[in-house]
Amino acid sequence: MKTTEAITQRILELCKLKNITPNKLGTISGVEPSTITSIFYGKSKNPGIVTLKNICDGFNITLFKFFDSELFKTNDID
Repeated sequence: MKTTEAITQRILELCKLKNITPNKLGTISGVEPSTITSIFYGKSKNPGIVTLKNICDGFNITLFKFFDSELFKTNDID
C-alpha cells in the first residue's frame, strides 16, 4: 500500500469515527475541500505535514494519534 492510500484510509476512518464528512472536515480544519479531495483521489502525491497537522486539528487529535494506526505499522507501506 502506498503511503498516500494509507493516509486516505486513515482520514476516512477518522471521519466515520467522528461522524463527519470529508467536506465538514475541510471546514473545521481550515483545509480546502479541494485539497482533501486531491488527497483522496491521489492527485496530491505528498500531502504536507502542515496539511496533515491541520487535518488532525480538525479531528482534535495529535499527529502521533493520526499515525498510531495499523495502517502505518507494516513494512508493506511505501
